[in-house]
Amino acid sequence: MNDSRRYFFVLLGFALLIAFYFMPELKPAVDPMGKEFQLSQAGKAAIGLFLMAGVWWVFEVIPIGVTSIAIGVFQPLFGIRPAKDAMKDFMDPTVMFILGSLLVGLAFTKAGITRRIAYKMLAVVGEDTRKILLGVFVITAALTHLMAHTAVAATMFPIMMAILALYGEGSKVTKFGKAMFIGMAYTAGAGSMATLMGGARNPAAVGFFTEFTGKEVSFIAFSEHLLPFAWVSVFVIWLMLITVLKPEKDRIDGIKEKARELYAGLGPMSRQEITVLVLVAAALSVLVLQSFIPALKSLDRSIPLLVAGLVFFILNILKVEDLEKNIPWNIMLLFSGAMSIGFALWKTGAAEWIAVNFISLLQNAPWVIFVMGISLLVMLLTNFIMNVAAISIVLPVALVIARYLGVNPELILYSSVAMAAMPMLLLIGAAPNAIAYESKQFTTGEFFKYGILGSILMLALLLVMMFTYWPLIGMSPLIR
Repeated sequence: MNDSRRYFFVLLGFALLIAFYFMPELKPAVDPMGKEFQLSQAGKAAIGLFLMAGVWWVFEVIPIGVTSIAIGVFQPLFGIRPAKDAMKDFMDPTVMFILGSLLVGLAFTKAGITRRIAYKMLAVVGEDTRKILLGVFVITAALTHLMAHTAVAATMFPIMMAILALYGEGSKVTKFGKAMFIGMAYTAGAGSMATLMGGARNPAAVGFFTEFTGKEVSFIAFSEHLLPFAWVSVFVIWLMLITVLKPEKDRIDGIKEKARELYAGLGPMSRQEITVLVLVAAALSVLVLQSFIPALKSLDRSIPLLVAGLVFFILNILKVEDLEKNIPWNIMLLFSGAMSIGFALWKTGAAEWIAVNFISLLQNAPWVIFVMGISLLVMLLTNFIMNVAAISIVLPVALVIARYLGVNPELILYSSVAMAAMPMLLLIGAAPNAIAYESKQFTTGEFFKYGILGSILMLALLLVMMFTYWPLIGMSPLIR
């Protein structure tokens, strides 16, 4: 991007912030129960700051991590939140969880585990580049059933870099590389909707559902409704990407045999590899057991991975050079800023004001329009703020309106959870998106472009599920 175009987008983003800051007071949002939600001056400024950051992020006018620093700086300058509140989100436990996940992925790489997995997978799937992509997506989605998708993305990233090296184009940007890394981000989200352990948004949504309806949702019932959705989504994403980003090579001749030779050359697993696997398995076991052991529920999910990271340094598996050279601090800052602007929209009431205004437009709509509208709102919000926050804002109001429209509340629950897993437009929507960007195989604009098509396909798939699979297993769209 030339300087004149870059300065244009810098000024455009800043103009949006100024416009919202000086905008006259807007009408309050009114929910179906008559409750009013005022948009404060801080809320207006928060919306303006988000729009500025969005323009700067999408068009990469400055490094994406530096845009995050601007988010922290402008909040106190424009009276959105005090500096202490704005800056503390940069070290939010969610950000530290991402750091822990990156340390795990780095340890896998240094120990040689990633090469072992990559070579083994290539030896199995063969030389067809489309099957190689499918293999990456299937492994990614499967792992997210039990692991947080951030940890899965961090683990898969070095494996995919090893596969990209075998593709034979060096550091050159390729359609194969774009499809692989963008697809990893998308399928990490798709897979994470399948079980209650796939992400914090899942149990949060079930909690709201139980509170508003008095009905419990079991682990099995949750997966019964969303596991098929997740896996159909994986294959739809694969078909989309091999169509719009058809790999330059149909086959990588000899890669299967080469992968077998490289795998054999690694020899038996080393003590270091076994140590890393044991430590990571222990950390992941704690994360999984949190869903079943009450005593572990109060433990923040970042702690097990950070403990594993500390042990890696104690055992010299990782060294200070790794921390300085191999941790993508630009991506860490990106997510720090995303947390800060997300909390700013939430704490100032701006996100709630937007959501209530949108939902109020749907209160007299036919049930199909209502459900699809709610799903679209969740999908859009989860690109901008934490998916848990998106669920927390939308689901309670949607469940109240659903009762008056006679819509089955289970349909609202599962539709919302599915769409909250699919932030396909912005890097800040989910950690796997930001981790995939570190590959340097695609731009933020390209991610946004392909994400529009992906989002439309996911909404279309939701519509299909509403009229086919879900009624077959006894979930009717309307209350009988």
